Amino acid sequence: MFARERAGEAGPGRAPAIPRPGYRRSAYSCGVIDDIKKRALHRTSILEGQVRGLAKMIENEDYCMDVIGQSRAIQKALASLDKLLIENHLRTHVTHMFEEGGAEREQAVAELLKAYDLETR
Repeated sequence: MFARERAGEAGPGRAPAIPRPGYRRSAYSCGVIDDIKKRALHRTSILEGQVRGLAKMIENEDYCMDVIGQSRAIQKALASLDKLLIENHLRTHVTHMFEEGGAEREQAVAELLKAYDLETR
C-alpha cells in the first residue's frame, strides 16, 4: 500500500513514511525497503567517519596523495550509496509510476534522466 493512500502505514518490506517538518511529501512517498534502508544508513555512518577523517587529515596537513586517496574513497562510498538509493527508487516509486502509465511514466523517466544529467531538453 502506498503512503498517499494511507499515510504512516508501511507496505510489505517498507518502513512507514514519517513526515518531517518543512518537508513536502511527494505523492510517491512510499517508504524505503527495510534492507536498503539499513544498508544505506550503515553506509552514511561510514561516510560520516570518512569525512571527519578527511577533515583531520587536511587540518594536520597530511601528505597530499594520502588526502586525495581518502577523498577518492569517500567518492566511491557515495557512489555505492547512490546505487542503493536508485535501487530503492526503482523498486518503489518508478515501479508504481510505470504501473500508472501516461504522464506518471513520463515523469519517472524525466526524473531519472535529470538525476544522471542525461536530459536532452
